[in-house]
Amino acid sequence: MNRPAVPRVGFVSLGCPKASSDAENILTRLRAEGYEVASQYDGADLVVVNTCGFIDAAVEESLDAIGEALAENGKVIVTGCLGAKKDSAGRGVVEQVHPKVLAVTGPHAAEEVMDAVHQHLPRPHDPFTDLVPPQGVRLTPDHYAYLKISEGCNHRCTFCIIPSLRGDLLSRPIHDVLREAETLVKAGVNELLVISQDTSAYGVDTRYRTGFVNGRPVKTKLYDLCRELSELDVWVRLHYVYPYPSVDDIIPLMAEGRILPYLDVPFQHASPRILKAMKRPASAENNLERIRRWREICPDLTIRSTFITGFPGETEEDFEELLGFLEEARLDRVGAFAFSPVEGAAANALPGAVPAEVREERKRRLMEFQEDISTQRLEAKIGREIVVIVDEIDPEEGAICRSEGDAPDIDGLVIVPEGGDMEVGKFYQVRVTDCDVHDLYAEPVWADE
Repeated sequence: MNRPAVPRVGFVSLGCPKASSDAENILTRLRAEGYEVASQYDGADLVVVNTCGFIDAAVEESLDAIGEALAENGKVIVTGCLGAKKDSAGRGVVEQVHPKVLAVTGPHAAEEVMDAVHQHLPRPHDPFTDLVPPQGVRLTPDHYAYLKISEGCNHRCTFCIIPSLRGDLLSRPIHDVLREAETLVKAGVNELLVISQDTSAYGVDTRYRTGFVNGRPVKTKLYDLCRELSELDVWVRLHYVYPYPSVDDIIPLMAEGRILPYLDVPFQHASPRILKAMKRPASAENNLERIRRWREICPDLTIRSTFITGFPGETEEDFEELLGFLEEARLDRVGAFAFSPVEGAAANALPGAVPAEVREERKRRLMEFQEDISTQRLEAKIGREIVVIVDEIDPEEGAICRSEGDAPDIDGLVIVPEGGDMEVGKFYQVRVTDCDVHDLYAEPVWADE
């Protein structure tokens, strides 16, 4: 007797780690119900496209991906941030450009996506379908994983439309987060990357409600979460951390080696006038003082941040103030974006629009200015022994690793030419021998033993 063909779903995922986490959730649901995931358009019965809708370039990339899936397969379900985006008349952006899609949902909408899949590709009933692993289906390598602790954001930054796409802050119960973390670690994950839209605000919406973890009371609060995660004996890395005073309490955990001495802090600017126009929650002066205190407690702290150049009303004086902030803050890693007038963002109505060429020119100047600082920060590590995790073994370059100060995909690498015998996903002690603008070069400590 022939078994019925197993329905196959293609999947395209774009955007930030939060979107990837949504994708992992949907993929896990698909596999749990017996669907197979197709790697090619022509091998799929339909395709799900998980989109990004934050800046214009991301919108264009997402629309192109939807168009390609329609052309190659014909049956497409759209989810993610672009699915929630409307024009000034309230019409969906996706539906206007691609009216032939089967269904459109917004972000963190696994139930709606599965409903659409069921409608257009009925779920299989084969009891012999492969079981889903306990950690679910993930898009990351086996040795690291993103751990999303909340959805949405309570801020109303004028350049951002995320709250309109993902809603207000909604923290996950702490026992759910820790159970997921434990499951991931048992499956072999050695690095947890904590993500959300506003990681520092975890639990604010629940008034730091007390949950129970293995029978113990634990508050739904970032400090308590970090303390619990530190007991798992893996790297714990914090992303999207606003510089609230409560973050000060976490720095001693980093100094003690319980979580990684790494903070991804989106400062965005340094001019008080521009920060006010952006409706950002902290001032440059407070940020500088906070950075000083953090480094006094934890000298090895790595701080990365992002900044926007050419925000409406930004003068050359404002921009120079931003460069002055970078000079004093001595941040380790910096990314920059030229302001993009995202449809629906309040900043579009602000006076003093900066010409596109000036926005881009300031972005270039900022990155060139920061290159010297980042290089000096890396040069200070030459001769030191550090711990790295191996991401890949390249036949020509050797071991491609990351240090405690390097998050995957967004920061630098530690390249170990003599590390061909290292194992992916494992930790090693290496000695830094050289650097360039972004990456470190090192040798295994065993090389001279």
